[in-house]
Amino acid sequence: MSTLTIRRPDDWHLHLRDGAALHAVLPFTAAQFARAIVMPNLKPPVATTAQALAYRQRILEALPGGVRFEPLMTLYLTDRTDPAEVDRAKASRLVHGFKLYPAGATTHSDAGVTDIGKVGAVLARMAELGVILQVHGEVTDPAVDVFDREARFIGEVLVPVVEKFPQLRVVFEHITTRLAAEFVRRARPGVAATITPQHLLMNRNALFTGGIRPHHYCLPVLKTEPDRCALLEAVASGNPRFFLGTDSAPHARHTKEAACGCAGIFSAHAAIELYAEAFEAAGALGKLQGFASEHGATFYGLPYNEGTITLTKESWDVPATYRFGSEELVPLRAGERMPWRIAQSGNTNERR
Repeated sequence: MSTLTIRRPDDWHLHLRDGAALHAVLPFTAAQFARAIVMPNLKPPVATTAQALAYRQRILEALPGGVRFEPLMTLYLTDRTDPAEVDRAKASRLVHGFKLYPAGATTHSDAGVTDIGKVGAVLARMAELGVILQVHGEVTDPAVDVFDREARFIGEVLVPVVEKFPQLRVVFEHITTRLAAEFVRRARPGVAATITPQHLLMNRNALFTGGIRPHHYCLPVLKTEPDRCALLEAVASGNPRFFLGTDSAPHARHTKEAACGCAGIFSAHAAIELYAEAFEAAGALGKLQGFASEHGATFYGLPYNEGTITLTKESWDVPATYRFGSEELVPLRAGERMPWRIAQSGNTNERR
């Protein structure tokens, strides 16, 4: 197959940052995706509906002229979140979920939930109103091996939550393990998962090839080759519980290449091309449209997008860096050759 046309896709897990960083990275996503679930882990966090609506307006104002893109907002769940905020979020029709960050689990998660028991009333109200919970699924106990934190989270937090709140709709974000894929596949209705391009294309060896590779460091961290293969199997199956979420997370170069480097991989520059590469490797290009353009919309109760994008089997070289305000941003596959390229994006904005 030398060309592939699919319905215009959505990104169900995205970091856009704010200010100059927002202006630098937003055009990449808006050029190929019609909508994106925008993460709320700014500083300070986006914890109220009013803050989310103000952030949404900043995103819209940062769009290049003539570009069609809809940010789907989320709220940052904290120990102090008021159940009444769920009502305000639902009434806004612009906030599409609450994000659970276990405190200390990842970038800007210090204000996250310290004990799931502290947000029981909020989760109950979310279940009543049909508001979705997006979950960063890792425990933060320092005694737990970093490669085991997702598995421990499933047993210690996620299973009890899913059982206690049977009507709560849950997206298990950026799953990384065979265990997580099996949990989602067998879970009750109302449980789904997003999967990133890096977890489909790389295993943990990519962190150490030729030395420490800080631009391959993300959380949850890359896992084993059998885990990667299990994720590929999940998306290739066409199971509607699994859908696209890049978790594209930009950081300035100097904050990645540091003694204590930030977690996060920037993939928005080539997101759909990276997924096409993974699906092609799995012999499942025919399943990419469902994964990228349909399953997530169905789960979130939103209509499918109009328009299409077309990818062509044409190689191109990823730049070594992109501008990131006054800084540099190193993308995934920097300086390397990509096998797929967007030929037509369904948008008025040029990609590159």
